[in-house]
Amino acid sequence: MPDVLAPGSSDLHVWSIPLRTRFRGLTVRDGLLVRGDAGWGEFSPFWDYDVAESTPWWRSAREAADEGWPAPVRDRVPVNVTVPAVGPEEAHRIVTASAGCRTAKVKVAERGQGLADEIARLEAVRDALGPDGAIRIDANAAWDLDTAVARLVVLDRAAGGLEYAEQPVPTVADLAALRRRTHVPIAADESIRRAADPLAVARAHAADVVVLKVQPLGGVRACLRLAEQVGLPVVVSSALESSIGLAAGVALAAALPELPYACGLATAQLFTDDVVTDPLLPVDGAITVRRTAPDPAALARTAADPAVTARWLARRDAVLARTSGAGDGPDARA
Repeated sequence: MPDVLAPGSSDLHVWSIPLRTRFRGLTVRDGLLVRGDAGWGEFSPFWDYDVAESTPWWRSAREAADEGWPAPVRDRVPVNVTVPAVGPEEAHRIVTASAGCRTAKVKVAERGQGLADEIARLEAVRDALGPDGAIRIDANAAWDLDTAVARLVVLDRAAGGLEYAEQPVPTVADLAALRRRTHVPIAADESIRRAADPLAVARAHAADVVVLKVQPLGGVRACLRLAEQVGLPVVVSSALESSIGLAAGVALAAALPELPYACGLATAQLFTDDVVTDPLLPVDGAITVRRTAPDPAALARTAADPAVTARWLARRDAVLARTSGAGDGPDARA
């Protein structure tokens, strides 16, 4: 396969792809692909992550590229459709076009929107799913405790019942307090992936579910160890990656002993393009477990401009410098 890669390296490629809808404040997503003996990995920490917080993302990329992943125990992973903070008509369309997904994850607490917007979005999603579909919401830690208590009463009613609320409040203490004040199950995301101590959630009885994202937590094997330690049901979710990065999330979901919930891995639907010919998209509500490899034409089509490419290579170099200085061998592999 001919290389269409970053200047000066046959093992790196920087991509940049517009999103169909503004998501997490982004209209374009970009990242770095790295190739090793086992295949391709992705390094794509969000730009608000500093060098220290980006380091596990590099470990994850190197695991995928150099080691591959543990053997799967299932060959298909059920997934949810992700509904950004869009109007009700668009929310309805997204769900009905979701390739059979029976669970919807709906973004709430969007800046500039209010409760009426969230109610309309959830009602539209319920209408599209029908009475038997599952709806979960994600507030990205935007509410304080009292706001979360009040909002969950209203949004649970609007949704016709919520499967769970993901990270409604920012702190572990508030998650624990909220869990005592609502019947809606609580899922922890940021309190796991951006925490100095991800086990604090379990010790505080602060969640019913944990959301694990492979890149921020350092790779598939690191997530499997964490899942065993936490001892709570796991939902595997993406970090808004290309299909190269998504494949690591699918590998984690495929390797978990139990998978009671649909996973948030259908986010390739949010991209206008991909770095592979056959993106990891759901069929009949599930993604087939498989490795992915970039396609030369897709790499050329999605290649980042020189400024973005230089920025990602500098970011990779900063992570390598940090891990090399710390003497952490596995992190320092180039």
